[in-house]
Amino acid sequence: MADSLTPAEKKNLISRNLQEILGEDKIDEILKTRNLKIYWGTATTGKPHIAYFVAMCKIGDFLKAGCEVTILLADLHAYLDNMKAPWDLLTLRTEYYKEILTAMLKSINVPIEKLKFVKGTDFQLGRDYTLDSYRLATLVTEHDAKKAGAEVVKQVDHPLISGLIYPGLQALDEEHLKVDAQFGGVDQRKIFTYAEKYLPALGYAKRAHLMNPMVPGLTGTKMSSSEADSKIDLLDTPSLVKKKLKKAFCEPGNITNNGLLSFIKFVAYPIFNEFSVLRKEEFGGNKTYTDYEELEKEFASEGLHPGDLKNSVAEVINKLLAPVIDAFNQPRLLKLSAEAYPVAKAVKSKGGKKGQQQQQPAAAAAEGPLASKLDIRIGKIIKAEKHPDADSLYLETIDFGEEQPRTVVSGLAGLVPLDHLQERMVVCLCNLKPQKMRGIQSCAMLLCGSSKTDDSKVVEPLSPPEGSVVGDRVFVEGFESCKPDERLNPKKKIWEKAQVDLLVNKDGEATWTNKTLMTSKGKVTSPSLRNVAIS
Repeated sequence: MADSLTPAEKKNLISRNLQEILGEDKIDEILKTRNLKIYWGTATTGKPHIAYFVAMCKIGDFLKAGCEVTILLADLHAYLDNMKAPWDLLTLRTEYYKEILTAMLKSINVPIEKLKFVKGTDFQLGRDYTLDSYRLATLVTEHDAKKAGAEVVKQVDHPLISGLIYPGLQALDEEHLKVDAQFGGVDQRKIFTYAEKYLPALGYAKRAHLMNPMVPGLTGTKMSSSEADSKIDLLDTPSLVKKKLKKAFCEPGNITNNGLLSFIKFVAYPIFNEFSVLRKEEFGGNKTYTDYEELEKEFASEGLHPGDLKNSVAEVINKLLAPVIDAFNQPRLLKLSAEAYPVAKAVKSKGGKKGQQQQQPAAAAAEGPLASKLDIRIGKIIKAEKHPDADSLYLETIDFGEEQPRTVVSGLAGLVPLDHLQERMVVCLCNLKPQKMRGIQSCAMLLCGSSKTDDSKVVEPLSPPEGSVVGDRVFVEGFESCKPDERLNPKKKIWEKAQVDLLVNKDGEATWTNKTLMTSKGKVTSPSLRNVAIS
């Protein structure tokens, strides 16, 4: 097919549904004489989910346009991004990614003759690449490195050097993979412009960059491997897909941050060139839309019911997932899946009563239980007043639904007006060892988003989900069943270790290692601060 296409037709396939292209003139020049060489990288961390079909559809477009496509299985990047995957699992997860991405491409009938997979550590540990890394380190400022990774690498007040290295390696990949262009989500834009600035400084050519829009998840925010409610896994059963879609955010007439509509636009239409709404005759009967704009317009005018949209999307998703599930329903891949993403197993506790069980974390579970030890609860401030012996401290009397309210001492004086705390619902850590602060014992910690610069500090208490009541437990997404420690052992520094990864993300959601903090009512948020630490 690609051999019969004109450069303009190839360009149309390459660029359709992209949000932005940097260096478009370079692409035009290359297509006049040969096919484009493109790479797409993915860090081998959490399990891929259905949003990966958006990237797979574009890779399909690239391959159909005759491009030589490299998929970089970025195992080294996965480790550098705040150790999202432990070393002993990286090899297994890299193999898992290769197998499942191949199954996805086959499920949408993408020709893969010109596709190759490359593992990052197969070339990123070589002499030339390492020397280039050091050369780059002599040019890049801390400011530029941190800015480049702002949307991709976990942001903390005291970043690890690994997170600052990450964007530079992604830039060097373009040269060492010998490609013309890099493809990624629009959240990668700062890394792409970083590469455009620094590769020429090393004597290498500036590459073009192709960017997909970010697809909202089922909750209306970015679809993420670490947020169970926002995603559908590639091996989810048809019944589980339908169950998750029933809970999906799909407000009548609302086309903003609608994950279902985005999936239709960026996956269903490129694959099938149409979308069929399935509904009973009494509600208008089945209808096939050959134009996405018509579908979106009808939903916006509330001529299409969210329930019908959800049921119809479920049919498409299950159709796409069926070949993937079938491919993984064989002993070798079942074993690979279990080893790459082991789950915690229940074992008898030492010295416990007969039949008593406790959670024994497997290697993968080691990513989460640290924060699950924190007893975080929703409370209501009954009274807030100044500390009698310290101008920088407040005293709060907070109801957690226990027999007696707790006294909490916080350092919010001068940062949060006292009247903003009265009768306020707040989020608190309740299993720290009580500690005297200027003569008054504090029995919990009020959790806040905090942004500091050399000249100022902005702090605001985290907000519980709407409908919260005192005593509601806050848990880390995916670890709802984990029981927090009754009292944190100060010698083990559990709070100090967990706090490093507690952040408010760009959507205002409280997270730990990209996993949402939430209650049974919804997500914990920060009213106005974004991309800041939680303390």
